[in-house]
Amino acid sequence: MTLGARRTVNPVARLLTAGVIAVALVLSVDWVSALTALVLEIPLLVLLGVRLRSFLIRGGLITVAAGLTALTNLLYGEVSGTVHWHFLLINVSDGSIELALAMFLRVLAIALPSVFLFLDVQATELADGLGQIFRLPSRFVVGALAGMRLVGLLREDWRYLGYARRARGVADHARVRRALGQAFALLVFALRRGSKLATAMEARGFGAYSDRTWARPSRFGAPECTLVFAGVAIAAASIAVSIGYGAWEFIGA
Repeated sequence: MTLGARRTVNPVARLLTAGVIAVALVLSVDWVSALTALVLEIPLLVLLGVRLRSFLIRGGLITVAAGLTALTNLLYGEVSGTVHWHFLLINVSDGSIELALAMFLRVLAIALPSVFLFLDVQATELADGLGQIFRLPSRFVVGALAGMRLVGLLREDWRYLGYARRARGVADHARVRRALGQAFALLVFALRRGSKLATAMEARGFGAYSDRTWARPSRFGAPECTLVFAGVAIAAASIAVSIGYGAWEFIGA
């Protein structure tokens, strides 16, 4: 599956793949299943055509986040086995080290496919898939899509508010108070724009009929089935290897 194929794969298939892997990894708190899934995900990302530069940049950020999560578990995890270091509330033991390793690998294994599968997903394509394939209510899907399209305008509104305040000479001091006032003004702008959008959608008959037509058909074919099958295979392999190794620890146990 090349880069061009990745761009044409239905976003719903990507969502299913990332969800299957994530669900399998949150069922247990062991490092074997996470490591197995991580090792199998790398070839999948290569086949999907993820560029090396993008992988290094975003993968580096994910690694930093996973490292911070592991550090918290290392210092404040449940004490078991030999205690290697103790200081106030900090206890570094065999159990906390193993837990930190498991959490580090688990965050990587869950975040990597979740991030790279959605690099080039368009919000409109995802909404079409959710409405036509998952059969979610159109009021929810299209309403959420309309809201997401307005998110970019908030950044522009924030910048224009800053320009206007500087022009009036009220942005040269009291940065905290200025930021709070500007945030409140941005909230007012967002509410006004949201009410105008709701009025416009209602005037065009949005939500008047239960059966909605879609301008762009959303298809689920062989590429989507292949991607979902790969996700299921990764999830099943991680669980099987963990159980076979004897490291499986079901979270409900």
